[in-house]
Amino acid sequence: MTRFRIALHIVPRRGILDPQGKAVADALHSLDFAQVTDVRVGRFIVVDLDATSAVAARADARTMCEQLLANPVTEDFDIASVEHA
Repeated sequence: MTRFRIALHIVPRRGILDPQGKAVADALHSLDFAQVTDVRVGRFIVVDLDATSAVAARADARTMCEQLLANPVTEDFDIASVEHA
């Protein structure tokens, strides 16, 4: 087994109300960043796990997101990276 570090991004789905993202977008506009069109505030999760390969580690991370870490109704997730820890 090899230890892998997996970085996950979880964000509210488009079309789902994101009051924190709206507040950040409004604050950026008040600071003269008029070019900002949308902000989604989510979570960044790092998981260390043992797996036989990077492919297996990625599959385990996907299953974790689908079963626990991300709400499939309101959130999208992205496996940002899978690296040897």
